[in-house]
Amino acid sequence: ERAPAAVRTGSLTAARPPDSVPSMSARAASRIEPSTDVLVAARHWLAAVRPAIASDFVACYLTGSVLTQGFHHKRSRVNLLVVTRSLAPEALDDIARTLPETKNAPFFDPLFLTEHQIKKSLDSFPIEWLEIQEVHLLLEGHDVLAGIEVPRNYLRLQCEHELRGKLIQLRQTYLYHSRHPDRLEPVLKGVSSGFGALFRTLLRLQGESPPADAAHVVERVADLYRLDAEGLLGAHVVRTTERRFRSAELIGIYRAFLTEVGRLVDAIDELRVP
Repeated sequence: ERAPAAVRTGSLTAARPPDSVPSMSARAASRIEPSTDVLVAARHWLAAVRPAIASDFVACYLTGSVLTQGFHHKRSRVNLLVVTRSLAPEALDDIARTLPETKNAPFFDPLFLTEHQIKKSLDSFPIEWLEIQEVHLLLEGHDVLAGIEVPRNYLRLQCEHELRGKLIQLRQTYLYHSRHPDRLEPVLKGVSSGFGALFRTLLRLQGESPPADAAHVVERVADLYRLDAEGLLGAHVVRTTERRFRSAELIGIYRAFLTEVGRLVDAIDELRVP
């Protein structure tokens, strides 16, 4: 899991004014506690790496799916964010030599960033930073995430940019594979997961906290942006349903999903945020 991810575990909260962002207390309540095994392993990992960082160490966090209901101990990787004061090229060699080689789960996927890089990337990766800010657990150090503010206008721009890119990819895939509908099924399963962070962000742009259940997130997006919920849910249904779909069904689901994503792009293009 390279991209940070967050899933809320509470029910849908009351709508907030469009110019507000869910409070830090609401964010803190959204995550679940990791298992003792994961916490112990994460602290052992940090103990091995921290001496190489020495006085440049600022903080280490657990982030991503390990703090959500969807985490699978043996299959999922544990995301770690390590914040430092600097990351000079010569220091990278020292850190690389200390990285533990894990043979058994949990497996760790660390991201090393400086405080300066975090502050300067809020406009470049607003969705990712909002996801991390909503769901994280400080293992050790000074909590630098508590003070960051993600610009809402950049959130809208990133949503539109990524949605337009995904729309183009979906359309191109349909052109190449519509004569072989069975090839569309794995595509729908893949995009369902990929749209998760985008859909959650679209709810936040409307001042709402995303619900825990992925299907409810999609339904709420459809409601707020006046889309057809059944069409927008198509990819999620294919990913979470055990049964096999007939060719005609896959074509219909794919077309409906493609149509609603196109309508969503138009809606985001017209959306104005403070």
